[in-house]
Amino acid sequence: MPRGRPSLEDLAQYAALAQVGLEMAAPIALGAALDYWLGWMPWATVCGAVLGLVGGMVHLIAILNRPAEGPAKPRDKT
Repeated sequence: MPRGRPSLEDLAQYAALAQVGLEMAAPIALGAALDYWLGWMPWATVCGAVLGLVGGMVHLIAILNRPAEGPAKPRDKT
């Protein structure tokens, strides 16, 4: 593990991955709460799990397909 403080780019990457995790877990918790209050057992939890999995995977794939930001290349003005 590197020593010292992480760069802002690293922190942004960590925050994006944490958001993916929350996107996967929050719909399950919301579905479980709806099941408890409305008596829909277990359908809201199942729908929340599917929605969280699909949404989280779409976001994770979008993050992985994002081009790496490197030094800006000068544009040719011809």
